[in-house]
Amino acid sequence: MQRLDALTSLKRTFKRGEYLYRSGEPFHALYAIRNGFFKTQVLHEDGREQVTGFQMPGEIIGMDAICADAHTCDAVALEDSEICEIPFNLLEELSRDVPVLQRHLHKIMSREIVRDQGIMMLLGSMRAEERLAAFLLNLSQRFSARGYSPNAFLLRMTRQEIGSYLGLKLETVSRTFSQFQENGLLSVRVREVEIMDVLRLRSFVGHI
Repeated sequence: MQRLDALTSLKRTFKRGEYLYRSGEPFHALYAIRNGFFKTQVLHEDGREQVTGFQMPGEIIGMDAICADAHTCDAVALEDSEICEIPFNLLEELSRDVPVLQRHLHKIMSREIVRDQGIMMLLGSMRAEERLAAFLLNLSQRFSARGYSPNAFLLRMTRQEIGSYLGLKLETVSRTFSQFQENGLLSVRVREVEIMDVLRLRSFVGHI
């Protein structure tokens, strides 16, 4: 974040519900999230929104547009947020001069590919309990990597958005949260989640 932050002084703030970019808009920059949360989503032909990801502080969004020079999804703030805009042409120039920056950029892209593969596994082969457990453990790992508590955190997204992301109905998401709480795996208070038994939660998805 410090290296990327030094590339530009352009900071932008977004209120909850505001769009950072929309599908089809031309590509000119990547965005480092300084504060807040975003979701990415695509719009189906019938008007339904499909959530494709949730992004938190320290992560980069906008890489979907590198290939076609246009964004393929929308990015929407889930809460009041601040981003650092990184012009891609400047990033390319500096990455050629600073090999460590280029390696870091490649690692970010690789991580996105791995995350996409994980999503395909979630949607293709896992039961509802496995999908929600994997989702919560993924959030836990990402919070921990940023110095936050891995066991107690606030969900910035709604149950509906979680269901859209995991390919589950709202009722299924709510029921699975309740089951996890009744079985002592979680303590849930609206959007506040505390993982009470991480080992049992991991038992649902043994590869995590």
